[in-house]
Amino acid sequence: MAKDLFFDRENYLNLLRKRIADLKDGYRQNVALLGDELVGKTSIILHILKTFYDPYIILVYVELRFETILTFAHRFIGVLLYNFLSNNCHGLKEDLDYLLCKAESYIPRTCEKARKVLMHLKNGRRNNMLTEIFSLTDLIYQETGKRCVVILDEFHNLENFKIKGLYAEWQKLLILQKNTLYILVSSMKHRARLILAKDLALLFGNFEVVGVEPFDIKTSDMYISLKSKERGIDKGIREFLIYFTGGVPFYLDILTDLVLSMPEGKLSEALEGILFCPTGVLNQRFVTFMDRIIGSRAFSQDYINILSLVANGVNKVKELMQRLNMAKRELDRRLDYLLDINFISRNGDFIIINDRVFSFWLRFVYQEKAFSLDAFTQRQRANFRERIVQFIKEFSTNAQRPLLERLEELLQLFEDDNLQIEKKKLRLSRFREVKPLNFTCKGFPEGLIGRARDSLWILALRYGSISEDDIAEFAQECRRYRHRCQRRIIVSLQEIDPNARLRALEEKIWTWDVNHLNNLFDLYFKPRVIT
Repeated sequence: MAKDLFFDRENYLNLLRKRIADLKDGYRQNVALLGDELVGKTSIILHILKTFYDPYIILVYVELRFETILTFAHRFIGVLLYNFLSNNCHGLKEDLDYLLCKAESYIPRTCEKARKVLMHLKNGRRNNMLTEIFSLTDLIYQETGKRCVVILDEFHNLENFKIKGLYAEWQKLLILQKNTLYILVSSMKHRARLILAKDLALLFGNFEVVGVEPFDIKTSDMYISLKSKERGIDKGIREFLIYFTGGVPFYLDILTDLVLSMPEGKLSEALEGILFCPTGVLNQRFVTFMDRIIGSRAFSQDYINILSLVANGVNKVKELMQRLNMAKRELDRRLDYLLDINFISRNGDFIIINDRVFSFWLRFVYQEKAFSLDAFTQRQRANFRERIVQFIKEFSTNAQRPLLERLEELLQLFEDDNLQIEKKKLRLSRFREVKPLNFTCKGFPEGLIGRARDSLWILALRYGSISEDDIAEFAQECRRYRHRCQRRIIVSLQEIDPNARLRALEEKIWTWDVNHLNNLFDLYFKPRVIT
C-alpha cells in the first residue's frame, strides 16, 4: 500500500467541505480540530488542500512553528499570494518579492498593505500586527470577491510571539471577518480548549470544536486488512494491534508494516525491535518525550514519577497522593503542567496518559531500564520479551472469555470513583453484590445486577441492533425493581439507532457502545473488547 494513501475520515472531510461551501454562500462557521499527536489531524487538512478546488475560495494553510512573528508573516503572506495567483498563473516561484510584484496588478491594495506590515515588523513593531496580517484576507475579498479559508496548524503556538493582548485583538477581528473562515488545529487539547472557551469565546464568529479521534475498531481492522492484503495477518494478531495502538493511524501503520516484515508468530520480537532497542523508532520517540520533561523545568522527577505510576495502574488522584506523599494542591500543580503539555487527561478521579503506546513503553521499557540492577542489556531485553509475551497472552485469553463475565469482573472493581461519560457525571458505586441477571424480555438475553449501599445498577448486554421496542421492554423490566435510585444501562456492541437512543433518554436509560465500555476497561487496566 502506498505510504501516502489516505484512509477513511469521511465524517471530518464532509464537515470541513460543508463549512467551506457555506462560506461561499455567505455563512461563516469557524472550526477548531483538536486531537492528540499522530491521530491524523494534519492528514485530514492536507487531503482537503489536495482535493479541494474553487476559483472563488483561497485556502491558506500555515503551520505555526517556534519562530518570530516576522518569519510567520513572510510565510502567511507568501502562501496567501501563491494560492491566489495559482488560479490564474503557472510556473510560480516560491519567492515573496516575486509574488508581491506578480500580484500587484491584480490586488494592489493588498500588496501595499502586505509591504507595510513587513516593514513595521522589521522595525520591531509587534502589537496589533497579527490582526494586521490576518486582515489581508479582507482586502483580497474587497478587491476580487474571493473569500479565504485560513488554516492554522498548532494555532496555540501564536502565543510564542509574546504579543500583548493577542486574543483581545484577534477576537474583535474575528467578529468582523464574515468573509474569512478560520480552521484552527491543535494537538494541545487542554490548552486549546481553554483558549477557545475563555479567550476566543465569541457571540458571533465562534468556533465549532471538533474532536479528532483515532480509528474505531472496524476501521482499524479494515486498515490493517488493506495493508496486509498480499500476505494477511492472523485475526488474533490484528486484534492485538488494534488494542495496543488504540486505532492511532501512525502506530497502526508502523506496527502493521513491522509485523508483515517479521516471520509469522514473532509479534513479541517485532515489539522488542521497535520499543526496546535503542535504534527502535518508537523507543527514540519516547526517549525524546522523557527528555522534554527532564529538561523542561523544576520538579521533572515528580512528573516522571506520576507518569510511571499511572502507566502501572496507580491512576487515581487519591492513590497518587498517597504513593507520592504529596498534598493535593501540590499534586494538582504537577498534573496541571502535564495537562498543559498534553501528556495526560483527567476524567473525574482518574488520570489517563493520552498516548497509550507511550504508556505501554513506560511500563515495559523505561522502568525495566531505569530500575534494573543488571548492567547487561541482554538480561533487560529478556525480561522485556518475557513480560510482553505474558501481556499478549493475557489479551488473547481475555478475548476468548464471555463478555458478560468480563463485565461482572469490571463492576466488582468499582470503588465509588467519579468520572464523566459524554458530559454526564457518574459515580461508579462500590457494589456489595454483582451477579448475572436473566431478563424476561426477549431483546436482552443476559445482563447484570449490581447492588450498592445507596443504588441499584441494572445492566443489559445486547450483541445486535436495538429498536425503540427493545428500549420500552427493558424499561418495563427495570420497573420490577422498586429501588428508588436505579442506574439503568444498555451495553450495545452495534451502533444504536438514533430513535432508540432518544427513547432511552426519555426512559432515563444510559446507552453505552464499545468505545464507552473500552474506556472503562482502560481505566481499570483490563484488556479492551475488540469486536
